[in-house]
Amino acid sequence: MLNSINRFALLAFSALALALAGCSETAPTAVAEKTVAKDEKHEGDEHGNEALIKLSPDEIQRAGIRTEALEEKEVRDELTVTATVQPNQDAIVRIAPRISGRIMQAPARLGDIVKAGQLLATLDSLEMGEAHSAYLQAMSEFRLAAAAFERAERLHAEQVIPSKDYQRARAEHEKARAQLASAENRLRLLGAPANSLSGKSAVSTFPLTAPRSGTVIEKQARLGELAKPDEPLFTVADLSTLWIEADIAEKDLVRVRKGAQANTTVAAYPDEIFPGKVTYVGAVMDKETRTIRARIEVPNAKGLLKPDMFATATISSGSPRKALMLPGSAVTLIQGIPVVFVEEGEGFEARPIEIAERLTNRVVVKSGLKSGELVVVEGVYALKARQLKSQIGEGHAH
Repeated sequence: MLNSINRFALLAFSALALALAGCSETAPTAVAEKTVAKDEKHEGDEHGNEALIKLSPDEIQRAGIRTEALEEKEVRDELTVTATVQPNQDAIVRIAPRISGRIMQAPARLGDIVKAGQLLATLDSLEMGEAHSAYLQAMSEFRLAAAAFERAERLHAEQVIPSKDYQRARAEHEKARAQLASAENRLRLLGAPANSLSGKSAVSTFPLTAPRSGTVIEKQARLGELAKPDEPLFTVADLSTLWIEADIAEKDLVRVRKGAQANTTVAAYPDEIFPGKVTYVGAVMDKETRTIRARIEVPNAKGLLKPDMFATATISSGSPRKALMLPGSAVTLIQGIPVVFVEEGEGFEARPIEIAERLTNRVVVKSGLKSGELVVVEGVYALKARQLKSQIGEGHAH
C-alpha cells in the first residue's frame, strides 16, 4: 500500500515539472514577439517624423517662407537686466521766476516741444514794477546830468566857468551813469526782457522763457497763483538722448564696464532695439539691495522712448567669439523641443536643435545644425502647422 502511494506521488511530480518546462519555453517567445512589434512601430514613427514637408512655389510664397544660410557670427556674452527710462539729467532744466509774481498767462502746455527763448508764462510782480520805476528815474537823472556836463564842458572850454564847476558837473554825470547801469542790471537780473528798457512807463509784468530747447515734461503753472523763486513752474528736458538706469547685482558687477555696448527693449515696441553704451557704473553699492546703479545712454531720435518706461537692457560683456546664431523667430517648440525647419532638396525638414544661450532676438546653436544649411527664418508657423497636421494624421492611421 505504501509503495502504491509513493509511486502515485512520483508520477504527479513528474507531470507538474513537464508543465512548468513547457511554460518557460513559450513565455520568452511571446515577450520577444511583442518587443519586436513595438520596436518596428517606434521605427515607423521616427521615419514618419523625418518626412519632408513639401510645398509648391505658390504655397511657399503665400506662407511668406524665407530662408537664410546659417553661418558663424561674432557674439559676446550678455547680461540682461531690468531697467527704467529716465531723462538725461545733463539736458534737463527746471524753470522758476527769479522773483515772486502772479501768473497772468501760461501758454506752454505739458508735452510741448519748445525752443530756447520761447515764452512759457507771463507774470506780474510788484518788485518788477518798482525796479522798472527806479530804472526810468535813473534814466531821467542821467539825461539831465549828461546835458549839464555837456554845457559845463563847453563853457569851461570858453573859460566862462571855473574848473571846479566843470569837475562837479563831470562827477554828477559819472554818478548818474553808474546809477543807470545799476538800475538796468537789476532789471535784467530780475528777468525783465531787453526791449522793456526802451519803454517810457513802468511795467510790472515780465516773461518766463525757456533757457534751452526741449520738451515740457512738467508744468506747475496755474493762472492766478503766486509763483515763487523756489518752486519751479516748468521742467524742460531734451529727450533726444535718454538714460537707461539699471541696478546691477554684486555678482554681475565684473561683467559690466564703462563703454560696453548695450541694447534696450521696451514692451511698447517689442520689435524695436535701442542701441547705446554704458556711460556710468556707480562707485557706491546700495547696502540694502546689494546692487550698483549703472547707466546706459541711448539716442532717442524718433521719440519712442518715454521717461519712466520699464525696459530690458542687454549689456555685452567679455571678449567676442564665433558661434552659429539664428534669429529667435526661426526657432519654435514642438512637443517642448526647440525645432527649426531646414530646406532639404524639394522640401523642409523639422530639425531638433540644442540651444547654447539666448541673446536679444537671437539664439546661439549648440548642436543640430551645420554652417551653410538653409534655415527658415520667416514663415515658421506655417511649416509648424503642416508638421503637426501630418503627425495627427499618422496618429489616426495607427
